Amino acid sequence: MHVAEKLDTDLKELVVKDRLQGAPVMLQCSDIKKVYPTKKGDYVVLEDLQLNIREGEFISIIGHSGCGKSTLLTMIAGLNGISGGQIMVDGAPIRGAGPDRAVVFQSPSLFPWLTALQNVMIGVKQVFPHASKKQKLEICKYYLNKVGLGNDFDKKATELSQGMQQRVGIARAFALKPKVLLLDEPFGMLDSLTRGELQDVLLEVWQREKITAVMVTHDVDESIFLADRVIMMTSGPYAKIGDELIIPFERPRNRIDVLEHPNYYDYRGYLIDFLEG
Repeated sequence: MHVAEKLDTDLKELVVKDRLQGAPVMLQCSDIKKVYPTKKGDYVVLEDLQLNIREGEFISIIGHSGCGKSTLLTMIAGLNGISGGQIMVDGAPIRGAGPDRAVVFQSPSLFPWLTALQNVMIGVKQVFPHASKKQKLEICKYYLNKVGLGNDFDKKATELSQGMQQRVGIARAFALKPKVLLLDEPFGMLDSLTRGELQDVLLEVWQREKITAVMVTHDVDESIFLADRVIMMTSGPYAKIGDELIIPFERPRNRIDVLEHPNYYDYRGYLIDFLEG
């Protein structure tokens, strides 16, 4: 049963009034297929996957482990080859990795001997080679400030907690000014308190930047809190999009308003029913 058949009439109207209705498509995945050869023959992870994501949209992708969520994300990033179909960003087919797609992984992967500022600066130098030294420095400091590290510019990565390192990773991604922000379980290794804090940080910065964002997560509540739309993938092999749920909560959002929304648990139940089905 589709969500519009399950929820009440008032909610149906909200679903139709999608805040991004009519926005241009920024990311298009058409007829995507991913195959890994094995000794027993080809293993088809994804097949006939179709997904359009609009400019400024934040979507989350959920599904069981092994369904190909992270595989899809790394294909969009250009870090994993496409076996079939095409991925386009802003109307152009992707050709490997590029700064138009910034990735925040579960592990922040910082250079441990560099400071927080230096770790962000590496990407900024590549993306803005003609900017002055002062301009590059301002970009790095601006985003580190936005993620709450205004007093930690000069701390080496090894001196930062895991949560602070992930803040650097988020700052680094936004500083690239990408067309698409890709997030692969970025808070999966953090304790629940730090996870909640960084969800708030991510949402606050994203609500200013409005970059098209795709997040892979196992967390249903995280999906509802952050996303405009939750994409549900079927179990593999031959995984594809099984269903989607529009989250019509107003933006900017805050956690209390979302949790107290009268339809919050309807959404939560719908996603859990899909995962358990």
